[in-house]
Formats: sequence, structure tokens, C-alpha cells
Amino acid sequence: MDYGKIVGDSFDYAKEGLEGKWRKWFLLLISCIIFPLIMGYMMRIYRGATSAPEPDEWGSLFIDGIRLLVVGIIYALPVIILGIAILGSAGIVLFMEGANPYTNPGVFIGLLGAIFIGVLILLVVAIIIGLFLTIASVRFARSGSFGEAFNFGAIIDYIGKIGWLSYLLAMVILVILVSIIKIILVTIPFIGIILLLLLLPFIILFATRYITLVYDSAGTA
Repeated sequence: MDYGKIVGDSFDYAKEGLEGKWRKWFLLLISCIIFPLIMGYMMRIYRGATSAPEPDEWGSLFIDGIRLLVVGIIYALPVIILGIAILGSAGIVLFMEGANPYTNPGVFIGLLGAIFIGVLILLVVAIIIGLFLTIASVRFARSGSFGEAFNFGAIIDYIGKIGWLSYLLAMVILVILVSIIKIILVTIPFIGIILLLLLLPFIILFATRYITLVYDSAGTA
């Protein structure tokens, strides 16, 4: 997988889709606020649009976005349940055992250790689910079938075609790039957060195109 080419293509895709097109940028910015709309727009890119599509047919965008949101929520359920279980267990121990660092230091240290391990497990589960969800989202966009979004055997086989290591590295690169952009913007005094919000359409176009190219790389793997 040519990561540099994918990054460059994704940047050009977002740039050509938005540069000088202020009405389109504004509509996508509004779509980010009414988030099912931007999720529906992402579905269009996932389907393989060679250039950034126009944000139109709002009813279709909204419905597609809601459907993709449902897929995301279902995938997130294990993480949510595990997180509640970890916090709930910690709360019960804190209440029942009185994990006070001064009166019960042993229990308190044990509780901290258990929370650390629980959070670590939660993080690993979230990463694994995120990797599956990314491929599932594109499969769902292209097939229109909820069944395909949860066809775990097919998803595992498809990631195998991309290459597990290649896919994982591609996702790490995407997370790093987006994180760097966000960190740089939010550290700008006074206007950093505003700039980040204004650049959301560009970041979303870049990331969505990037994921689409990574998905399509299975055909050349």
C-alpha cells in the first residue's frame, strides 16, 4: 500500500472539492451540525465518488446518515456496556469497601490497578471494534445492506485482502495526521477552536476519501 499516494490523493480530493466553493463549504459545515447529514454525505464518498459530490437531496442524505448512525451505535454497544461495567464495579467497590487512600490504602491501590487494567481492556476492545466498523461502514454504503455491515466473516476476509498490518498502519497514519491538525489548531490562541470547526468539512472529506482508498486497496493488494 502506497501510504504517501493515499494521503496525497485524499488531500487533493478535499482541496478540489472545497477550494473556492464557499457555498458548498457552508452547506457541509451546516451538515456537520446536523450530523446525520454529514454521515449521509460520507456514504456517498464511501460508494466511490471520484470527486467530492454536491450536498443535495437532503432527505436522502439524512436517511443514509441515520442508517449509518444505527450501524455505528450497534458496533459501539460492547464498548458502552464494558465501560459501564468497569465504572459500575469501581463504584461498588468504592462504596462497599470504602477505598479511602488514608484508611484503606491497600483497597485503594487495588482499585486503581483494577481500573487501569479495565480501561486498558476497554481501549483494546474499542480499537478492534473501530477497525471492524471502518470496513463495515464502507461495505454498508456500497451494499445498502445491514447484513453486510455485520458480516464479520466477510469483513475479516476483506481486511485480510488489504493486509492486517497494512490496514492497521494506514489507520494509525490517519489518526496521527488528523490529531496533529486538531492539536495545532486548538493551540492557536483565541481562534483555534473556531478554525477547527470551520475546517471540519475539509478534515471529514480528507478522512472519508482516505478510508475509501484504503478499502479499495484490497483490489491491488
